[in-house]
Amino acid sequence: MFETLKKATLDKIFVLMAEYAADPREGKIDLGVGVYKDDKGITPIMTSVKKAEQKMLESAKTKVYKGVVGNKEFSAAIVDLALGGVVEASRIRCVNGAGGTGALSILMNVISRARPGGRIFISDPSWPNHWPMAELVGLKPHYYPYFDAKTRKVDFPAMLAVLDTLTADDTVLLHGCCHNPTGANLTPAQWDDVAASLQKTGAFPLVDLAYLGFGDGLEADAYGVRKIVSSVPESMVAFSASKNFGLYRERAGVAIGIAKDGASADVVSSQMQNVIRATISQTPDHGAEIVRIILEDKDLRAEWEAELNEMRGRMQRLRVKLAEAIRQKSNSKDFDFIAEHSGMFSLLGLPEDVVSKLKLDDAVYMINDSRINVAGIPEDRIGELADKMLAAIR
Repeated sequence: MFETLKKATLDKIFVLMAEYAADPREGKIDLGVGVYKDDKGITPIMTSVKKAEQKMLESAKTKVYKGVVGNKEFSAAIVDLALGGVVEASRIRCVNGAGGTGALSILMNVISRARPGGRIFISDPSWPNHWPMAELVGLKPHYYPYFDAKTRKVDFPAMLAVLDTLTADDTVLLHGCCHNPTGANLTPAQWDDVAASLQKTGAFPLVDLAYLGFGDGLEADAYGVRKIVSSVPESMVAFSASKNFGLYRERAGVAIGIAKDGASADVVSSQMQNVIRATISQTPDHGAEIVRIILEDKDLRAEWEAELNEMRGRMQRLRVKLAEAIRQKSNSKDFDFIAEHSGMFSLLGLPEDVVSKLKLDDAVYMINDSRINVAGIPEDRIGELADKMLAAIR
């Protein structure tokens, strides 16, 4: 049996994680894996999450299945949080996903059933898992321009030029906010133009909403997804609670399908449920129930939002401090873009040999395309990190 197989290529992020864990050097710096870290370098459990989990444990009476659609109250709370009532509820159907990736997988499977072998357009660059996920379900991925490596900004004219050529048989995968890996995001006016393009071409939008609240705040970050779903008759949204609730291992996500009317929405729901049943049968609920409790409890929601604001503020502070440190030490504005971008990630634009040198010589770990997790920057060592980066570049 297995003699017909070849060794699969491992995800570069997980390879980097293993290399970092095996590195015995003191003072090593992990800028690779995309998890939030506090000023002690720990990925904490949010206080609001602990309180919600305690409430759940005290009131829980069973571990029985929630049903194929999962925790309906969790889904409803997320739809309210993300979409804010811009779409009539009768057009929306949801199922829980095993994290945002699970939600994306469900939605891509349904899209593939609707358009077998159809084209899906993904930003260049994008989260590395988008492309293989699309291929796995039989979609044909293509890139649309997104990031200008010279200006370190969104190349919006090039992006829009490609989007305007699409057809009603095409799907466009959009980062709802906090673009991964660049940290360069669309402005509200640019989101308006994307929505107008989709209205004109009929291309189908799939929005990956993995970092709501990590950019400019919950409401500001939701502008793009709300503009898109309110502008077109059909769309899909994959929501992840991994980052903004710190529920990484709990795998809490929602697959949201929006159809032109209730009857069509019921068809979409049946397809999403069929995908779940044929793959994992039932969705996990522990993380989903934690989020439900937080969003339905006034005090816990306020506490969670305060914690989220603190996390976002810390990441933006780290951006500013690193950009300032590099500017002061190099007398150059070449890395000022770090402070101008937002979210968890930034794409530094370093050559692979520089990235390798930083890892081998200085124990500074980042993805080989020079994407860094901003939250992984040790605040008390920013000057040292800037020195190491500049020395490696020279």
